Amino acid sequence: MKLKKTLLTVLMAVGGVTAMAQQTTTETVFNPHWYIRAQVGGQYTLGEIKFGDLLSPNAQVAAGYNFNSIWGARLSVNAWQSKGGSKIEGNTYKWKWNYVAPTVDGTINLTNLFGGFKANRLVDLTLFAGIGANIGFNNDEACDANRAILATYGADPANDQYLRNLWDGSKARFVGEVGLDLDFNVCERVAVGLEVSANTLSDKYNSKKAGNSDWNFNGLVGVKVNLGKTTRQQTVRKDVQVVERIVEKPVEKVVEKIVYRDREVAAKAVAEPLRRDIFFTIRATQITSQEMKKVEEIAAYLKANPNARVSITGYADKGTGNATINKNLSVKRANVVAETLKNKFGIAASRITTDAKGDTEQPFSKDEQNRVSICIAK
Repeated sequence: MKLKKTLLTVLMAVGGVTAMAQQTTTETVFNPHWYIRAQVGGQYTLGEIKFGDLLSPNAQVAAGYNFNSIWGARLSVNAWQSKGGSKIEGNTYKWKWNYVAPTVDGTINLTNLFGGFKANRLVDLTLFAGIGANIGFNNDEACDANRAILATYGADPANDQYLRNLWDGSKARFVGEVGLDLDFNVCERVAVGLEVSANTLSDKYNSKKAGNSDWNFNGLVGVKVNLGKTTRQQTVRKDVQVVERIVEKPVEKVVEKIVYRDREVAAKAVAEPLRRDIFFTIRATQITSQEMKKVEEIAAYLKANPNARVSITGYADKGTGNATINKNLSVKRANVVAETLKNKFGIAASRITTDAKGDTEQPFSKDEQNRVSICIAK
């Protein structure tokens, strides 16, 4: 068959021009700051007599600094009283002594680590761990208990009943601690909270020889006061690169008619692909009103082209958070666009596919542009 005549008319769109535009945004960000904390509570020193007989009061003051929304450090001083005891053939011997324990801790804000920083958050959970010294003194009651044990059971060296690690005067020993702070933020400057911690010391702390470390556990309640602003407003003026896109508007290629010797064939109009980049603010997964217009354009394209489908790929910027947080953010950013298309615009789920790259791929050169869901409809 000889082609006698071919008529071809193509309507083309401007694909996109690379240009620079200045954009100003304001973000609420974490502000490094000092804080102080005062607490009172109780201590349980591990032993074999009744639980209530080994409870004693204690108190703590601390000063710390939060370097960023996750990491910090503090110096704390815990002090007051510890208790020990021994039960021998139905006879119970109890004693108490005083101590002061300064420690240096590193802190990790678990809420911000796994949930991202948010201003005005109600609850913060913080893990801390550190080392220090425990200075014990006033151990006279242990000496009296040991004399009573010796008077009753004798001083036979083979007898393990007496206090083999008895000490007097003042003794300083290494202490290691780990614990959790749960703070309820009353306002930006003040929080009330609960602290629990476990502390390990040498076997000589409670005067008894057990062949293992001595332990005590603290439970404290108190008030935390921030000595500065915990957040600040950051104005960012940046050049935003307008990146060349596949096609910013749906354009149809129209072949009006192809005439062969023995027949005419009408060609079907074919829609060009449509790409829209839905940008998000830092650590956010909500679509802003400005970006919602782009979602509306995607929905309009899909409704105008019933056979078209859309692929949505979420991303997160590598300069913020970590791999786990960024993977979750990219999944949520892709899903929120898909759910909006389905629930708000009535696009069938079968026409939508989603993917999430986290921070493993960075489609743009600047961090703020990689907080994005890239949508391609065709």
